Amino acid sequence: MRHGRQTGFTLMELMISITLVAAIATGMLLAMRGGLLSLNKTQTRLDENRRALGVQRILSLQLAGAMPARTGCNGQLSPYAFRGTATALQMVSTYSIAEGSRGAPHIVEYQVAADEGATLKLIVYERLYAGPASTAGFCGESVVLQGSPQPFVAASHLAYCRFSYFQMNPDTQFRGGSWIGEWAAPTMPSAVRIEMAPAVSDPNRLPIVAITAPLYVNRFFDEVHYDDY
Repeated sequence: MRHGRQTGFTLMELMISITLVAAIATGMLLAMRGGLLSLNKTQTRLDENRRALGVQRILSLQLAGAMPARTGCNGQLSPYAFRGTATALQMVSTYSIAEGSRGAPHIVEYQVAADEGATLKLIVYERLYAGPASTAGFCGESVVLQGSPQPFVAASHLAYCRFSYFQMNPDTQFRGGSWIGEWAAPTMPSAVRIEMAPAVSDPNRLPIVAITAPLYVNRFFDEVHYDDY
């Protein structure tokens, strides 16, 4: 009696099929892993670029929001609460990191401090401005930073970071002036510049550029202006 012909896979063919499927699956997993890693790196780079742009915007708004607030040092003839050196800056600003431009004025302090690897970092301190009584830190001969419980690191791993202040020349009807590295005058500068650069340059990331912010203060609220009458 004849038996019908039986068809199927041999053990060798089954092993070859399993090997091919495993190789294809491994290739797909490696491709997916590489794509996810590239996506993660791209997202991290975008987040860093957004943060750099956000920090530059915050610093520009804080500097532009500088208030001509009097200190409580010498009574009515006290200087304005604005002092700075090449590595530190104190002022009263209408813009704060926590509340933006909608909150109360804050005393803002910038400090250039040492960072890891012999680099520098820029730290921002903020605390609430409560009138002339809260400006005791402006009364000394040198700039003494008071700090705050929650400092904000605006930039890190910098090769250099320094402040400069634009001083108008009244003898030329305010059309001239120069940048100086320290501000101890009883008035306020016309502009502030923050120069900084990263210690290691990366062409794939936004470079840290200098920030120049004009101070839009042409009248002081506690002085008499005769053209108002």
